[in-house]
Parts: sequence; C-alpha cells; structure tokens
Amino acid sequence: SAQQALRDSYLAHIDTFDDAMYRTCVPGHLTASTLVLNASRDHVLLTLHPKVGLWLQMGGHCEPADSSLRSAAAREAREESGIDNLVVGELPLRLDRHRVGCHGGSWHLDVQYLAVAPAEAQEVISSESLDLAWFPVDGLPELTDDALRFLVAAATAVAD
Repeated sequence: SAQQALRDSYLAHIDTFDDAMYRTCVPGHLTASTLVLNASRDHVLLTLHPKVGLWLQMGGHCEPADSSLRSAAAREAREESGIDNLVVGELPLRLDRHRVGCHGGSWHLDVQYLAVAPAEAQEVISSESLDLAWFPVDGLPELTDDALRFLVAAATAVAD
C-alpha cells in the first residue's frame, strides 16, 4: 500500500540521517501532527496556518525534549489548541510526505496522530495560529488540502 511504502521510506530516512527527527536535516525531517476530534467525534478542531494560509491539523517540528513522535504530536496539539487533557492515540493514524519552505524546499515526513478532546474542552488560540475553529467532519473548509481531507477520512473510518 502507499502508506506502507511511505513507512518504509521514513525508516530508510531515519537510518540515513542522524538528525532525521529535526529541522536541521536539510533533505527533509520527520514532523508530528494531531487531528483533534471533539468528544462526539463529529467535529474537528483546525488551525488557520499563518505560513500557508490553510486550515490544518495541529502539528510541527520535533524538539529534543520530545521522548517520541507521539509525545511531539501531543505537545504540538496542546500548544496549538490550548486543550491540556487531549487523549492522543498510541499509534499513528496516517503518514503524509509534503514539500515545505524549510531550507528552501525541504520535505516534511509527517507522522499523523488522532486525539479526542474531552466534552468540556475549551480551545484557546495560540500565537502560532491566525485562527482556531471547529468544523463538522463532513463540512471541512474549502481552504485546506488533500492531506487533511485524507486524515479526516481515516479518523472518521476509525470512529465508526
């Protein structure tokens, strides 16, 4: 499958580059992101990304203090959503490889997790976002990308 091929390429990348987890790795680096669903799993919390101008899941670069990709994904989700008690899945939901502006055209090898917010969760916009909003899983904004659409489809398939 395409996901298995991506997984194999990520593992080869990690074997090739000592700094594969960090933005210092010029050819590309692993990143971690989290799709946040509400407790009833019918809405998704998205951030309006200031650099690309699209509504996307929470996520970003790994930091040395992160003990795993999951902990990086959880940290980014907490920082960008303002929700402290998200329940982040143990295993990644999807992988997505995309070109970004780092180093003039590097790759993000994104490892994507799913998190569920508690019913009483109150999101708080961060300085890393232009806006933060809940969208129905079947009513995503036009200003997004196929990677997010595939991620939401995977999340709703798990939720069913």
